[in-house]
Amino acid sequence: MSSKTRRTRAAGGRTEVTAASQMPADEIQDAYLKRAIAELAALNDEITASSVCAEAGALPVLSSGSPQAEIALVKWAPSLAERQEGVAFFGRAGTAILKSVQRLGIEPLNLYGTLCVKCPEGADAPDLYRDWLSRELQIVCPKLVVPMGRQALDAVNGLGYPLAEPITDDPGARQRWTPAIEAIYVPDIDESLDEQGAKRRFWEAFRQIGEWHAEQPPY
Repeated sequence: MSSKTRRTRAAGGRTEVTAASQMPADEIQDAYLKRAIAELAALNDEITASSVCAEAGALPVLSSGSPQAEIALVKWAPSLAERQEGVAFFGRAGTAILKSVQRLGIEPLNLYGTLCVKCPEGADAPDLYRDWLSRELQIVCPKLVVPMGRQALDAVNGLGYPLAEPITDDPGARQRWTPAIEAIYVPDIDESLDEQGAKRRFWEAFRQIGEWHAEQPPY
């Protein structure tokens, strides 16, 4: 690829080529990172100001992780710890995920974690939740989406991405979601923390992310 162009992934896996004005590669990457940070900040401001959250009298639970992560983890709704802190994957779920990715040799900076339902005490607004999640994934542009649990799976399948294929509830199976994004479905992490059999089932599925990561080119 020349220094004058850069190929980027757009919504739903489409590909576009944009001028990079002969900028060095590190400056180009920095510019894309700053744009992603700004776009996520604007989205979070919109979520925080939403009447759905305001009517509930509680702050929303916002995403955590890198705005340019290769792997996007999607849970359905926040745990009590996440609601108290206002951050997705805070508490036991986050600790379990961190230990899991460390064992798999994956840097935490490769992860982005978010929720489908960000204002659980607010009015039922599935269209709004779907829009927020869709925009998050468009900004982050992950290479792998990991729905956690059946409700999160249904939410991701309901986003209506162009050229998207339905993700099945086959734990650990590598699937093609869009032409540019793969998917691995795993059980709900919150439901897998207190029973040994559930822990094993989660780990059996989740460790396939390590195999996927090991096969990715180092550039």
